Amino acid sequence: MKSEQEYIRDLSEIRSMMERSTRFLSLTGWSGIMAGVYALAGAYIAYRFYYQNFDTDSLSAGQYTIVTGNVLDLVFLGVAVLVLAIGTAIILSQRKSTKKGERLWNAAARRLITNMAISLITGGVFILILLSKGLFVFAAPASLIFYGLALLNASKFTFEELRSLGIIQVVMGLIAAIFVNHALLFWALGFGVMHIIYGIYMHLKYEK
Repeated sequence: MKSEQEYIRDLSEIRSMMERSTRFLSLTGWSGIMAGVYALAGAYIAYRFYYQNFDTDSLSAGQYTIVTGNVLDLVFLGVAVLVLAIGTAIILSQRKSTKKGERLWNAAARRLITNMAISLITGGVFILILLSKGLFVFAAPASLIFYGLALLNASKFTFEELRSLGIIQVVMGLIAAIFVNHALLFWALGFGVMHIIYGIYMHLKYEK
């Protein structure tokens, strides 16, 4: 006959197996930290080459126009930051999965990607529409909002802490939409600083 402690241990193991099969747990804290670093670097480049000559007086007059430089350069900059962040996350997640003897691309990973993609693709199309209309200053707030919604959807299939990060991104985006002349600052805080804080927290909690 099994003792009560053995039954509790068996239930704990079953629960752990079910969680691994339904949640993608290969995300690493370092991927969040590096995503934040890439975002801060991108924000600095955008500020250095596109925002320094931005006339904030035009904002108060309701004239939301493109800043100096080719808007396509900014699109490429944003895509570069996204590719670096995703690429780093994949590499680090693959290493974590290999150490644990698990497959990276499993049912949980597919659910995670699918639920993130819905909000990210919608947000990307919406941002392109904003840019085509010359509403450049709303691109950063929109990216924060849709990215936050993507994280909220994804949190059901990975670490629950992702939900809090998603809420913070949405709030940052809404504030940035109100104070559009400081939108890049809130973008750097949301994508950069908050990712680094989140990454450090996840690393200390789950990987230390």
